[in-house]
Amino acid sequence: MKEKGTISIHTENIFPIIKKFLYSDHEIFLRELVSNAVDATQKLKRLSSLGEFQEELGNNAIEISVDKKKKTITVRDKGIGMTAEEIKKYINQIAFSGAAEFVEKFKDSGDAKEIIGKFGLGFYSSFMVSSKVEITSKSYLKGSKAAHWVCDGDTEFEISSSKRTKRGTDVVLHLNEDSEEFLEESRIQGILDKYAKFLPVTIKFGKKDKSVEDGKDKDGNPKYKTIKVDNIINETEPIWIKSPSDLKDEDYLKFYRELYPFSEDPQFWIHLNVDYPFNLTGVLYFPRLKSDFEVPKNKIQLYSRQVFITDEVKDIVPEFLMLLHGVIDSPDIPLNVSRSFLQSDSNVKKINAYITKKVADKLGELFKKDRKAYEGKWSNIGLFVKYGMLTDEKFYDKAKDFALLKNTEEAHFTLDEYREKVSVNQKDKDDNVVFLYTTDSAKQDTFIQSAKKKSYDILVMTEVIDSHWINHIEPKLEKTQLKRVDADTIDKIIDTGSANESVLSEEEQTQLKEVFTKAIDNPSLVIQVESMAPDEMPVSITLPEFMRRMKDMAATGGGGMPFMGQMPDTYNVAVNANHAISTKILAAKRKDTRIKFAKQAYDLALLSQNMLDGASLTKFIERSVELASK
Repeated sequence: MKEKGTISIHTENIFPIIKKFLYSDHEIFLRELVSNAVDATQKLKRLSSLGEFQEELGNNAIEISVDKKKKTITVRDKGIGMTAEEIKKYINQIAFSGAAEFVEKFKDSGDAKEIIGKFGLGFYSSFMVSSKVEITSKSYLKGSKAAHWVCDGDTEFEISSSKRTKRGTDVVLHLNEDSEEFLEESRIQGILDKYAKFLPVTIKFGKKDKSVEDGKDKDGNPKYKTIKVDNIINETEPIWIKSPSDLKDEDYLKFYRELYPFSEDPQFWIHLNVDYPFNLTGVLYFPRLKSDFEVPKNKIQLYSRQVFITDEVKDIVPEFLMLLHGVIDSPDIPLNVSRSFLQSDSNVKKINAYITKKVADKLGELFKKDRKAYEGKWSNIGLFVKYGMLTDEKFYDKAKDFALLKNTEEAHFTLDEYREKVSVNQKDKDDNVVFLYTTDSAKQDTFIQSAKKKSYDILVMTEVIDSHWINHIEPKLEKTQLKRVDADTIDKIIDTGSANESVLSEEEQTQLKEVFTKAIDNPSLVIQVESMAPDEMPVSITLPEFMRRMKDMAATGGGGMPFMGQMPDTYNVAVNANHAISTKILAAKRKDTRIKFAKQAYDLALLSQNMLDGASLTKFIERSVELASK
């Protein structure tokens, strides 16, 4: 019996579209064929469990083989199989229902992203690499006859009876000249390692060498020999489909090392498992991060029923968790026909929200369960938490209770705890609580010490993300301001309304300002004489808080003000009227002596800010030597 026919579509343009742009990567053909073979095998197992198939299942491994001489690739399964009528139905008709509409809609745009599962084009990805495709199949049903189908890449097919006696399906691809790279075993091995590593049915691809013990040598040491064994591609029961109660820490760590062999062990992990209102399983790991913000993303792998789909998961996983590693598996994530792109969908949004909640709950649990251990991890997880608070308001609402601040004494506080700690001593005249912070303890030490003299506490904000985070949390904290410790003199940063009395008269203060204006000779600087404590620096150089923040954010590519990075710095110069040096400058009889002392005091301020270099530094050293020798 032999029958010829035409695939039921209204146009012959479907094959060029499949070959040219429907699939962005031609290697996808093997994923699709192996996935179909897995489905066929799983269906048979299900029928067996229901008692509708009562024969022995036997070895159900799916086999992939390459024949270089014949230039063929064969994918063989021992699954449910098909009759001739089923081949006509599933291969010729259902696969192309709606195909004409598809061609008409997308033939000009070259964009298949909007066609989502409208028809089963997976099998037809074979024609991207093949000049001819054959199917030989025998159904599991008793008394069924085997069938053979062949198509050479146009809309005509031929179907006939087959002598096949064992249930299952063989798909044989006759590769075209452009696709002979797929005859290389290493190429096939690479594709299978990528897409089939965790499929639920054993995948076999040829043989491989294995070293086994073979007796002892004359000294009693074991001898080894190399034998050929089946090359099994996959682990059929990866940890994410198991119950967390059946797993130990070492199981999670072993799996992580398999996925990321060159990474440090993770800090901790979250096992995802939900079956309503969508199906989702997976394991997400918190890796150890460096302090820089440029962390490789695309480390989370997306699977659908254990078939690898993509590592581009930005629509499923919240942006701030793209820094995580691990696996997510869900059959409910809608994919386009090539499975390369995710579609915006209510399930995707629900999954995104679920993952955010699970991560927040896990972090909250760790914080409450063992705060000391959590604080020890904070340097690594702080980036995730702060990034999440910046980008996701629902996460912010939960994270504000376990986000930590660290001060210069290495103590940690939640936002509420810290506000309570400093609310008595660090309030300004308008009743605002002021959080002081440093971005560089070494460079800003002079200002830190000034603050500590008043028993003020200073936070450490050294991460790249902190400039953005500060701007984000400040409006959310009631009557609270964050100010960098070197943004002004300490009495101005926290203006309590009680000013120091000046030992200088107004006339003397005017004279002092004139001396410094001439000595510094820089009209871009704002010079003020202020009444500070006598033990403060004689001169302080500060950049206002607003300017500091904008420059910090511009440096990290945020804030919408990139021009701030190019703007000249507008520094304030505060001359301490109550310092002994100020009195000495005014007491000097010679004008050049006054200028010399003023320059020396100003250069000391520059030096404290690491702003003195080149010729200015050389002159400062020479002047210092001269003054010391006198």
